[in-house]
Amino acid sequence: MCYSAKWLGDKQIYFDSVQKSEPKAMLEGIHGLLEDADAVVHYNGTKFDMPTLNKEFLVHHMTPPPPIKQIDLLRVVKSQFRFPSNKLDYVAQRLGLGKKNHHEGHILWIKCMNNDKAAWKVMEEYNIQDVILLEKLYKRLLPWIKQPINQALMKDRKGFVCPTCSKPHLVSKGLRYTTTGAYQRYQCKACGAYSVDTRSIIPHSKLKHLA
Repeated sequence: MCYSAKWLGDKQIYFDSVQKSEPKAMLEGIHGLLEDADAVVHYNGTKFDMPTLNKEFLVHHMTPPPPIKQIDLLRVVKSQFRFPSNKLDYVAQRLGLGKKNHHEGHILWIKCMNNDKAAWKVMEEYNIQDVILLEKLYKRLLPWIKQPINQALMKDRKGFVCPTCSKPHLVSKGLRYTTTGAYQRYQCKACGAYSVDTRSIIPHSKLKHLA
């Protein structure tokens, strides 16, 4: 019926719907965004949004979007915390990030299907606010996300920077030991995330003695 999306850190928010465009044209828009993305951040998108989009791409004889990393914030919330409710609205409000726009429920979707212009305006504002909340929540959860996008690779930064937020504010936080070496561990003073140097502090000449 519609979608809303934005690039992380950009002000522009994309919105399209079957009221504004033909269904396939709308789908081509979001397909193009997925083609350009290094990762997609969503909330329960692994089970709902992405399979729903894939179904629509298939029905409209479109090719699959490229395989990209998915960061499902609902999974992060469920695995790392124990909130009374895991709904986006509750978690966002509990963290002081804002709240979802109120609407009249399922009747809003029915009105939109009947081409009610006022209802479509409410739907657009609702979708846009969801994207704004999602970005705020993503930034707040960054240090808690396991295997996030390596920001050090995505940006042209010199020197050792935080792979989570790309800031250079790192402090040493002990060592991480494996069966083949010991590696310096760091914590970012900007976002709080931990990272580990890929170079072992044990000289290479001594690695052969490890078992």
